[in-house]
Amino acid sequence: MNSLNTLQRELINQFQGGFPPARQSFSCVAASLGTKETNLIQTLQGLLHDGYLSRFGPLYNAEKLGGDVTLAAMAVDERRYNQVADVVNTHAEVEHNYRRDHALNMWFVLACEQPEAIENTLRQIERETGIKVYNFPRQRGFYLGLFLHLDELGGVETVSMPAVPDSSAPVQLDAMDRKIIAATQSGLPLVPEPWQAVAETLHLHEDTLLQRIQAMQASGVIRRIGVIPNHYRLGLKANGMSVWDIPADKAAALGEKVAALDFVSHCYLRPRYPGVWPYNLFAMVHGVDRHTVLQKAAQIEALLGPECHAHEVLFSSVILKKTGFRLVA
Repeated sequence: MNSLNTLQRELINQFQGGFPPARQSFSCVAASLGTKETNLIQTLQGLLHDGYLSRFGPLYNAEKLGGDVTLAAMAVDERRYNQVADVVNTHAEVEHNYRRDHALNMWFVLACEQPEAIENTLRQIERETGIKVYNFPRQRGFYLGLFLHLDELGGVETVSMPAVPDSSAPVQLDAMDRKIIAATQSGLPLVPEPWQAVAETLHLHEDTLLQRIQAMQASGVIRRIGVIPNHYRLGLKANGMSVWDIPADKAAALGEKVAALDFVSHCYLRPRYPGVWPYNLFAMVHGVDRHTVLQKAAQIEALLGPECHAHEVLFSSVILKKTGFRLVA
């Protein structure tokens, strides 16, 4: 149970997206929340300092930059686990890394600017660790969006948002766009005029910066701008990657049904590895504890019915790295 006040709670509920790329943006948001600009900025600073937020700013889409994203896994000997985690996390392409309760006990996400860099990075990690890396690229995506709602009693739950149509065509960006991404990918400055502050560091007029940010939003390069909640800190302590063995010829239809469940935050089809990994449907489920997650997984199992040949829920026990997409110099 979290102990946030009304302003903190409403800021998180209302601005996981929708922070305006406009002049006096903090002032506008503060007015909509019934507070003053200085109080809003202090509230954001406190939420970040206390770990309730992972970040505040734009969330970028590597695939729209012409790159690619994949999920990978390794079976790491416990005696070497920390050493291997350090090696994996050193790679800037690795944006998330989790320890999960399974024989494949290290799962990480790579986001690269060039598609070929995915395979190159995975092979490099294999050479550096001497451990086979299993690549689980997305074969089909059904839903992506971890949005949270906090209630007045301190409870937290995932909520579904409308899926945003996403063309696979990459967007051509110039050198200045790349500088803007590099300057904002770690977050926006918490000052009364954040966009003006970024513009000054790049020797741009604020209007020019805002036009470019708005264009990147419209094209899908920016998924959303706002607060990125830390769901662990807010009370969703159990993070379950549910995986399902379903018939390939029915996987698309079944994946759509699973993705429509309001507690599923990510849902994809990914490849199997015969003899090692029989599952092809991945659905992320979050809850306040493992029991809650398993109850939700039971709902997925009931939905799939006899088409479910086997399944597991891989719980994360440690966050090894979590940064989001980064341009690699």
